[in-house]
Amino acid sequence: MKTRHVFSTPDVSTAKAAIDAALGAGIDRDDLSLIARSDIELDVIPDDLKEAGTDFMPAALRGTGYGAVAGLLAGLAAVVATPLGVTLAGAAIMAAGGAAVGGWAASIVGGALPDPVRRDFDDQISAGKILLVIDAPKEILEQVEPLLVRSGATALAFESTTALSR
Repeated sequence: MKTRHVFSTPDVSTAKAAIDAALGAGIDRDDLSLIARSDIELDVIPDDLKEAGTDFMPAALRGTGYGAVAGLLAGLAAVVATPLGVTLAGAAIMAAGGAAVGGWAASIVGGALPDPVRRDFDDQISAGKILLVIDAPKEILEQVEPLLVRSGATALAFESTTALSR
């Protein structure tokens, strides 16, 4: 399981230095992303390092999970209610249907919400700071953090477990 940490950098050159420090310490490039004000993102941040701007994927995964559980519980309740005549296969179908509906509904809502890093650090982004987001195992992050601080990055109070990384 990876942990997400966020670092703030005052400018593009410091962000590049922090990225170089992270890559030099063994962080995979796919585990790095940058978040900045839209004018900065458009002009200077490479597309492969841009962080998605919405909570779409995490919301879709949560909705799918919750929908599957709700569908399974409804299906099992229907199995227990013998007059309904639902089999275990019917309960499995209800779970799949719940997962589909839950994922669909949650992804619609999640697509409209900014991701948690953008919500938590909107003031930093608005001030022109560039945020470096790293998804890596906790032990590696503990080793890399001093290198990032030496490169000019500031660790922000954000830690989140991530099931997905880019």
